[in-house]
Amino acid sequence: MPLHSSEPSLGEVFIANRAQLWRVARKIVNTADLADDVVQDAYLKIVDGPCVRQADRPIGYCCQVVRNMALDYCRRHRVEASYRTFDVDVELLDVPAAATPDRMMCERQVITAIDKVLSGLAPRTRLVFELYRLEGLTQREIAARLGCALGLVNGLIAEAATAIKSCGHLLFESGSR
Repeated sequence: MPLHSSEPSLGEVFIANRAQLWRVARKIVNTADLADDVVQDAYLKIVDGPCVRQADRPIGYCCQVVRNMALDYCRRHRVEASYRTFDVDVELLDVPAAATPDRMMCERQVITAIDKVLSGLAPRTRLVFELYRLEGLTQREIAARLGCALGLVNGLIAEAATAIKSCGHLLFESGSR
């Protein structure tokens, strides 16, 4: 159905009713800046769309385009807000230093010392410690797996931790390098 020259285009209707359309957007997005963006994008969609649109009620059509775009903005904002954190000061983040050959050697020495200390423990004590610290099992899960009392598991973990404390000086030495 061809447009009559006396009928205003959708773009003209949009411009003539811009204030009303802005208020529609503003009610949905809650900020004036976003409402401006929504109205501008809606206008571009209407006038630069891939085909010439005709509407029985042009102002109703324009309102619907603005409403839909405003809702899209809100959805996008919710999604973005779910994975962004704005309260983190990037300057204060502790970024690990690059691993220098000296640092890597010190870390290997610490690991070797801890492994040596653990090798000197009773096999059951070492197993309990490895299940707890390396595999991440709870004390209750370890007790169930080994068929022993929860108190025994707790004691074996404490025994291994005390033995490893003897390697503490190596940790401090490697951290100061």
